[in-house]
Amino acid sequence: MTSEITLFVNPTAGSGRGARAAQPAASALRDAGFSVRTVLGEDADDALRRAREAVAAGTGALIAVGGDGMMSLALQAVAGTMTPLGAVAVGTGNDFARALGLPIRDPAAAGRLAAEALKGGAVREIDLGRVGERWFGSVLASGFDSRVNDRGNRMRWVGGRFKYDLAILAELAAFKPIPYRVRLDGGPVREIEATLIAVGNGTTYGGGMRICADAVMDDGLFDVTVVGDCSRTTLLKVFPRVYKGTHLDHPQVTVHRVSSIELAAAGVTAYADGEQLGALPLTAHCVPGAVRVLAPGSVTGI
Repeated sequence: MTSEITLFVNPTAGSGRGARAAQPAASALRDAGFSVRTVLGEDADDALRRAREAVAAGTGALIAVGGDGMMSLALQAVAGTMTPLGAVAVGTGNDFARALGLPIRDPAAAGRLAAEALKGGAVREIDLGRVGERWFGSVLASGFDSRVNDRGNRMRWVGGRFKYDLAILAELAAFKPIPYRVRLDGGPVREIEATLIAVGNGTTYGGGMRICADAVMDDGLFDVTVVGDCSRTTLLKVFPRVYKGTHLDHPQVTVHRVSSIELAAAGVTAYADGEQLGALPLTAHCVPGAVRVLAPGSVTGI
């Protein structure tokens, strides 16, 4: 394994935390004896091209510095390769790092953990979701939650978490159940009305909302959480429980464990790892052991 490590940095993550986090993470890696080079990009496409070039050149690891958007971009570069992925989580949501038990907004600790994993010659293999050519590590959202994302993205005049709280209130006012066509593991097509359908490789989205609270990232299966046709009043009661994962006990919520899912619904946009995938329909596959991560858990030799 080469001793050169690539830091893949989003300087704008978390209102500038990405740029500030790169230095302590790099220092921790250098203190452990690694040489570090930094990859930036003029835009997302350029950054991904540079990250893929680093992977193709044999970098010892690609360590993403930023939020879930940066982790998502890094996954596109390392998925299906032998290059391990590290995470210095300093964004707003940090759901991918949270699901892996990695430090949140502590770049020096994240750098030390990555260095220890590399020096120990060990990584953890986890599954990823795949939709066409796009990979995702946490949750694919469709329905009420993705419409909140749509509305929040249009609200340029307000920022931060408050923007999405306002978007939730606005979507609740306009809420109607969504007619879905769903196929699980190639079985029969089911026509259902639902509030949302979330496809979880990981457990959380939206900065810690445990929508797929029992998902396991190395079992070869998605946890699909279906929130059924419910009234605004019921939704207001159920939605806050998502933060603790206790919504799974509600009679309007069902969970399916599958390796693939087909979703179709008119006028619904899908998001994965907080990034827009595009309009339904889509088919998502769980790909076992698709990426090697520098994280606590079961260990395999590099």
